[in-house]
Amino acid sequence: MARPMDDGITQFLHSWQQGDEKALEQLTPLVYRELHRLAVRYMRREQVDHTLQATALVNEAYVRLIDWKNVQWQNRAHFFGVAAQVMRRILVDYARSRLYDKRGGGVRAVSLDDAPPVADERCEVLLAIDEALDRLAALDARRAKVVELRYFGGLSVDETAEALGVSSITVIRQWNFAKAWLLRELSDHSIDEP
Repeated sequence: MARPMDDGITQFLHSWQQGDEKALEQLTPLVYRELHRLAVRYMRREQVDHTLQATALVNEAYVRLIDWKNVQWQNRAHFFGVAAQVMRRILVDYARSRLYDKRGGGVRAVSLDDAPPVADERCEVLLAIDEALDRLAALDARRAKVVELRYFGGLSVDETAEALGVSSITVIRQWNFAKAWLLRELSDHSIDEP
């Protein structure tokens, strides 16, 4: 389903920055719906029994984004680009905490008979993707940003191009290169293609 590139979000962001609280009231449902759509899309890649739900991811991201009072939001694409970064950080922090807990991070010892089955392979994969993405950023920050916006933020090629201020064909080329580079880097992990 196609949607307009900017459904009033940019104007509401600018009005809110200028102190219009009514603009925030109008902005909230638009942004929340879009963030939820992105979170649902991302969470589809996770295991069915993942304990972090899309709504919790959206709520956490929304709270963090709305607290950023001094950010000069340029437009809708800028806002959702930052939202992609925030969601990535939330998911990576969640995966790290799950692995910390899995490896005995302060939990009481239980017998093997009482221990629940642990299936945190996706947490390890998410951390591997995050680490590989950091390595890619050290080599080419824009290609890493393209992956972050497309994979973690769920932005389309056109939205990513708008957020980065480049052409769509540039995004496509950088996306293809980054996917190939990441797949090579992550060949030891069982992952879905970014």
